[in-house]
Formats: sequence, C-alpha cells, structure tokens
Amino acid sequence: MKRLIAIVLLSLSCMGQSLYAAEKFTVLLDWYVNPDHGPLFVADAQGFFEEAGLDVDLIAPANPNDPPKLVAAKKGDVAISYQPQLHLQVEQGLPLVRIGTLVATPLNCIVVLDESDIHTIADLKGRKVGYSVAGFEDVLLAAILEANDLKLEDVELINVNFSLSPAVMSGQVDAVIGAYRNFELNQMDIHGRPGRAFYLEEEGIPSYDELIIVTHANRVDDPNMRKFIDAVERGVQFMINHPDEAWNNFISYDKSLNDELNRRAWRDTLPRFSLRPGALDRARYSRFADFLVARGMIAEKPELDQYAVELD
Repeated sequence: MKRLIAIVLLSLSCMGQSLYAAEKFTVLLDWYVNPDHGPLFVADAQGFFEEAGLDVDLIAPANPNDPPKLVAAKKGDVAISYQPQLHLQVEQGLPLVRIGTLVATPLNCIVVLDESDIHTIADLKGRKVGYSVAGFEDVLLAAILEANDLKLEDVELINVNFSLSPAVMSGQVDAVIGAYRNFELNQMDIHGRPGRAFYLEEEGIPSYDELIIVTHANRVDDPNMRKFIDAVERGVQFMINHPDEAWNNFISYDKSLNDELNRRAWRDTLPRFSLRPGALDRARYSRFADFLVARGMIAEKPELDQYAVELD
C-alpha cells in the first residue's frame, strides 16, 4: 500500500509539472512562415519546447520591420532578425542582444538571368540593378563595385520593393541585390527563367549570420532563453537526422506550405542552419562591425558583449 501511494504521488507530481511548469514564450518571426524557420516549427512539433517547460507561440509579423522593435519594447520574448540589421539597430539605441543563430551563412546575393551576358561584377557597368532595402543593399553593392574598380554611379539603381525575381525575369532590371539564394533562384527556375548568383561573401563582403535570435538586453539572464536555444538546437539536429519527418512536421503547420518552391528552399536551406545555435563567432561579428564602420553605416564599434552573447 505504501508503495502504491508513493507511485500515485510521484505520478501526480509529474502531472503537475507538465500542467503547470510550461511558461508562455512568444517568438516573433521576421517574415511569413517559410523554410528559414524550419528548426522552430520542428522543435514545436516534436515537443522539444514543451519538454523544456515552454509554451511557445510562433507569430508571423504584419510588418517585417516590427519584431525587433517589439522585443525592444518587451512585447515579445525573442525575435528572429538579421545580423547586419542588429548592428544598425544597436547603433540606433535599441536594447537588443543576439543570443542565438538560426541561419549561419549569408543568403543575400546578386542575381542575374542565367542567359545574361553579365559574367563578372565588372559587367554590371551601365546596367540597371534592382534593390529592396535602401540604405543597406546599396551600401553592400557599392563595396562590391569598388572592389571591381567601379562606383555606385556606374549602375542605375531601381527600387523594385520586394519584387526581386519578377523584376529580373521581366527585364525591368539586369540584376538584383537582396535576392535570397535559397528562394529567388528556385523561384526563377520554377518559372523557366533560371538565374545565376554572385555571392556577397565571395565578392569582398565579410561573412555574417543571416538569421539570428535576439532578445531584450535585460532578458539575457532569463533561464528561459537558454531553454529556448537548447530546444532549437534539438530541432536542428532532428532535421539533419530525419529530414523527411522534419519536412512533414513543417508542412503540418499549414498545408499551403507544401509546394515546389518551399520543397526546394527546404532542401537548399537545410545545410545552412547553425548546428550550434547558441555558439557565437566573436571574430565574425567583429569583422562585420569593422566593415560597417568603414562604410559609414555605424559611427563606432561597440563592445561585442553589449549586443551579442553566448548564453551560459
């Protein structure tokens, strides 16, 4: 009888933990749901967040510029953002700190039609180049052009908003910067107008983390942050070990995700996820900060620990 009572009490204790231990945790995505967010949705579907004691909400933004600002205002626990933008946001005074990496390589690239006679960056002289984000993509382009003995004035810049693939496929522009190598190249191929990419990190731009996880500077010591990052790491590991099941986890969120573009993007993004999301490459962040200072995008280089950390 005593043994039976002990078992019942233990069962009730475990049930209590599962019922009451989970804490609400809000993740603000950078964009609509897409394969870049794979580890988050896999971790959720596999119960890794729940096992960590977190009740996670994954929320796509109405405005992609809002998530870091909302986290800075403590209206979300973490946001999915971008390393280049983090440097600029910290310069502007937003109290944000990088605590993890989702996509560990640049995705941004310059894209031309595969049939184009543009075979080197130097061939962009006199051409029309489309872009989406003023004040950043034009700075990257300027640095790339200068490395090839050209100036920004040697090309005609055209703001195509976020209509990058259509702009180059239709001939509105000869090239675009800001295209993602895992999406736009696949989109163009699906439409029968295959593209060709120039990769920024091969054209003089320091390499950087594309997608990162940021939180409010005052939340860095919150134990839930470490729990969240550990669960994301389990999600990445599951994707690597069980790619087909992970894909099914992802599309179970929304059946409309199960299309050719997302299948190709999933395949191309898989090797780019950080296997150690919590790990911080301090030298990489320092090099990119130096680049931004040299290009006049930030006035000075702050101490790294002020805006990027590796959690204990």
